[in-house]
Amino acid sequence: MEGINLNQIGVSFKGSGSYVPNQILTNHDISEKVDTSDEWIKSRTGISQRRISGLEEDVSQMGYKAALKAIKMTNWDIETIDLIILATSTPNDLFGSAPSIQEKLGANNAVAFDLTAACSGFLFAAITASQFLKTGSYKRAIVIGSDQLSSYVDWNDRRSCILFGDGAGAIAIEATNEFDNLIGFDMRTDGQRGCFLNLSSQNNQDVIVNNINCSTGGFSSITMNGQEVYKFAVREVPLIIDNLLKKNKYSSENVDWLLLHQANKRILDSVGDRLNISKGKILSNLSNYGNTSAATIPLILDEAVRNNKIKQNDVIATSGFGAGLSWGAALIRWG
Repeated sequence: MEGINLNQIGVSFKGSGSYVPNQILTNHDISEKVDTSDEWIKSRTGISQRRISGLEEDVSQMGYKAALKAIKMTNWDIETIDLIILATSTPNDLFGSAPSIQEKLGANNAVAFDLTAACSGFLFAAITASQFLKTGSYKRAIVIGSDQLSSYVDWNDRRSCILFGDGAGAIAIEATNEFDNLIGFDMRTDGQRGCFLNLSSQNNQDVIVNNINCSTGGFSSITMNGQEVYKFAVREVPLIIDNLLKKNKYSSENVDWLLLHQANKRILDSVGDRLNISKGKILSNLSNYGNTSAATIPLILDEAVRNNKIKQNDVIATSGFGAGLSWGAALIRWG
């Protein structure tokens, strides 16, 4: 890594890892709790089952296991890692869960912090880490997406309880002066539509002393306007990817894989159709894991890499989208 020309630094995507809990919650299981069915859920979402964290598991532990697999793929000395970014909306410590992962890894030379952008979080974190590397400030980074949405689902709400699961994924990124495999990116936020998907604080009231009031901690369950989120995704995601391709002089024919946040099969199919990308190029594991928020993109990326589906120098168009409302896209070359 010595002798990097600061005017020509790019990034290389060196490794991936993932972790999912052992507990499997099927559509049939959910139908025993709320009025729904396996056929109804699959026809509307494409989800058959999801993973649920056990009592002994949390975001840090899942993230650590995913990160460790990514590091092993690279054969890096853990002491050479400079940066760890954890994308999560469900930290097990509101002050930040990334430092716990740093400690578990023994990455004593790495700065570690959380980034919160819900289902866009992993993509935003990967872009953020790449910018640190491109400045020459750091040389090696681990980016993790880990979420435990099962803790915030109202399991009596048949509209939302069918969607979410738990899991983690990670990638290892390295600075290089030989090429730049982050071809381009774009990120957007529209807070005016933020009310469509929320995990809000409860704002319970308490009195400290005399007439001095305060709000106590705690969060409500996930609330979602599914119809509006769907309309947002099928409009904005193809548009941001198409603009990114044109800006970098690429076409859909140049894309080897379309890797989208795994929210709903109808969204995946619609985005692919609007971009004229064939279904065979759309990566999906939604049926097995549901929506794992910041974990969906790195989770399926790792599966595809380890199954030799994604190969060295494959071009990947990827997009994350969700609460905020936030969305983004990146065009990368793997390796």
